[in-house]
This record gives sequence, structure tokens and C-alpha cells, in this order.
Amino acid sequence: MVGSMWSLVAAGAFLLLTHFGIASTGLRGRLVDAMGEGPYRGVFSLVAFAALFWLILAYNAAPPFPVLWDLHPYGSYLPIILMPVALVLLVGGLSAPNPTAAGWERDLHEPEPARGALRITRHPVMWAFGLWAVAHMVPNGDLASVLFFGFLAVLALGGTIFIDARNRRSRPAVFAPFELKTSNLPFLAILQGRQELGRAVRELGFWRLAGAVALYAALLHGHRFLFGAVPFPAT
Repeated sequence: MVGSMWSLVAAGAFLLLTHFGIASTGLRGRLVDAMGEGPYRGVFSLVAFAALFWLILAYNAAPPFPVLWDLHPYGSYLPIILMPVALVLLVGGLSAPNPTAAGWERDLHEPEPARGALRITRHPVMWAFGLWAVAHMVPNGDLASVLFFGFLAVLALGGTIFIDARNRRSRPAVFAPFELKTSNLPFLAILQGRQELGRAVRELGFWRLAGAVALYAALLHGHRFLFGAVPFPAT
């Protein structure tokens, strides 16, 4: 099932199908009704993990050619620039409740559900993975990397659109005020005056920002050891 570019395409298509064809459609509701919320989440988590594992295996086994573009060394600047933003969103999103995430829907009833990273984007974790994928797709111009990181970028960034659509259908009354005060695109609500960057930074707090910086430094300097690739543009 692995070892060719077609297996990578099949793995990526299966990953997108499991999320956009099941979790983001009416099929999810029917499965929850039939199985129950808890069992559904358990089974879906296993399927999603298997799909991601297949994609990683297929990517590692795919041939390193053809090369579609070669932006070395300039392409390496993109992850250097984007990853700090991605890691702030990741740490901020994982360390605080998000009303758009499963299990936290009740927070939409709070007087001010958008705090911290949610003032930057209402999908901080999804955008963190999306930025990571785009930042790594551009410097790696071979077809396998473009497909691998491209599928993950579509999954993450496309997922934000499907999540918003599902919330508009399932709880329009409480989601509409939250959507009005936030933005999907990072920093858009701040630029439009619907949120304040200063409040976002204060609510993120020193420890979250310091954690993101420490994680960035660790990944930057440990990248070669962990992934076999040197992230520095001058190298």
C-alpha cells in the first residue's frame, strides 16, 4: 500500500474523506445517534489516527522526485517566520477551552467566550497546523512533500470552514455572536477593530508566550536531529 506516489495520493484522499466526508457532514449525526457520542468519538479517533499513520508511511516511502521547484536557500525563511506564529497559536489554543471544539460548546454561553488566542482566530490549533504545513510545503518542492503537506494544509484550513458551517447549522443563536466578534483568518478581527491585540497578548500571558518561544527554539535547534533536515537558510 506504500512505496509509490499513488499510495500517497490514496492516503491523503482517505484522510480528507474521513474528516470532510464523515465528521463534517450529516453522516456524523446519524452515526452519533446510532452509536452514542462517546463510542463515536472513540471509533472516529482510531480511524483518524490510522488515516494519518498511513499518510506518514506513504510519504516516507514515496520517491523523492520529481522536484517541482527549488527555492533553496530562500524558501527556508518561510518556516523561520511562520513557525513562531503557529506555535503561539498552538500553545494558546491547546491550553485554553475553545467553544468550537467538541466538548466545549457550553462556553459559547459565556459572556465573553473569545479570550487569548481566540481573539486572533477562533480556530488557533487548526491554523497552527495549517501554517506549519504551508511553511514546510514551500521549501520542500518535491512532489511527495507538496502532496503530504498540501493534504495536511487542506485538512487543517478546510476544517475551519467546515467547523464554522456545522456550528451555524447546529447552534446558530449562540454561535452568531461569537462569530461576529472573532475571525477565522488570523488577525482579521483585530485589523477590523472587533478585537484587540493587546488584550490577546495579556490573556495569553507570559507562560504561554514563553512556552511557545521555548518550543520554537527546541524545534529550531533540534530539527536536524529529529527530522534529518537543517532549517537554517544559510546551511
